[in-house]
Amino acid sequence: MGTEYKNTAIECSIENCKHHCNSADYCSLDKIKVGTHECDPTKIPCTDCQSFEMK
Repeated sequence: MGTEYKNTAIECSIENCKHHCNSADYCSLDKIKVGTHECDPTKIPCTDCQSFEMK
């Protein structure tokens, strides 16, 4: 699946990700993995898209 595909169920504004849709702020993956880098996440900045790959 190329980055021309947009999965409208996954909004994304990270343009330097390999999976970012070229034509809109969406991910081109069918699913993503969300995780954390904290022991006890309590705020949005504690979460990470673990499907991110640099372009």
